[in-house]
Amino acid sequence: MKRPAVCENRLLGALAILLSQYRLSPYLRAQVGPAQICYRVIGRGEPLILIHGLCGSGRWWSRNVDALAQHFCVYAVDLVGFGASRNRQRFVLRDAAGSIGQWMRQIGIRRAAVVGHSMGGHIAADLAAEFPERVERLVLVDPVVLPLGQNYAQHTIAMLREARQMQPSFVPVLLSDALRAGPRTTWQAARELMETDLRPKLPSITAPTLVIWGENDALVPLRFGEQLSGYLRYEDLVVIKGAGHNPMWDRPDTFNQILTEFLQSPAPQAVQFQTGGK
Repeated sequence: MKRPAVCENRLLGALAILLSQYRLSPYLRAQVGPAQICYRVIGRGEPLILIHGLCGSGRWWSRNVDALAQHFCVYAVDLVGFGASRNRQRFVLRDAAGSIGQWMRQIGIRRAAVVGHSMGGHIAADLAAEFPERVERLVLVDPVVLPLGQNYAQHTIAMLREARQMQPSFVPVLLSDALRAGPRTTWQAARELMETDLRPKLPSITAPTLVIWGENDALVPLRFGEQLSGYLRYEDLVVIKGAGHNPMWDRPDTFNQILTEFLQSPAPQAVQFQTGGK
C-alpha cells in the first residue's frame, strides 16, 4: 500500500531535523560557579545566543539554528537544571541572568545578540537590564515578562489550550525535555516565573529590542506583547500569523527571516521614553 504523501512529508521533515548540522554538533561545557552549563555552537560571525523556555532545552531551536548559522555564530544554551545541563544544581530564576552573564565571560563572549523564548525571554530581558554591556541586541519571543494574572488552575487550562494546537513534531521534544528536567524543577521554575514581576527592570534595557509573538498563543496571549511595548524603549512588535506559543517551531522560515533581518539591519531609533511607560 502506498504511504500517504502527508506522512512521507512529516517523516522527511523529522529526518531533516535529526540530521541537521546542529543536531550533530557536540555539547560543550563550561563551569559557572557550582553549576555546569552545556551548550552547542555552530556557524561563524557575530555571536548570537539562544535561550529556551520552561521545560525546554537548546533543541527547541532545532528548526532555526542551521539557517541562523549562515550569518552568525550561534550558541544554543541549556539552562541550569534543564536539558544537558540537568545536574544537582537547582534552577533559580532570579540567578539565571547572572549565570548567563558569567557563562559569557567564561567562554570569552564580550557582547552578543540575545534571543529568549517564553521563560528564556524573561531571562534575556533580565540579562539586558542587569548587564547592558553584554547585550548588543535583544529579541523576546512570546516572553513571560509581565504578570499573567493567573492562578495555577487558570495557567493549567491555558497550557491545555496551547497543547491542542501544538505541532505534532514538537510534542516528543517537549515531553522528553520535561522528563529530563523533572517535575520538581519544572514546578519550582513555573512558580518563580508566575511570582516574579520584571516590570521595574524593563526601563533599564537599552539594547535595540524586537518582540516576536505567535498570533494564536494561548499560553501567553498576544495582548501581553501589545502591553509590553509600553515598558520598552523600542516599539517593534512582529506577529507571526498561524503560530502559537512556539513561533520559532511553528513557522520557522518566517521566524528565521524576521530574526535575521532585525539583527542585520541598522539599529532602530528608540522612542521618547519615561520610566514606567510611554
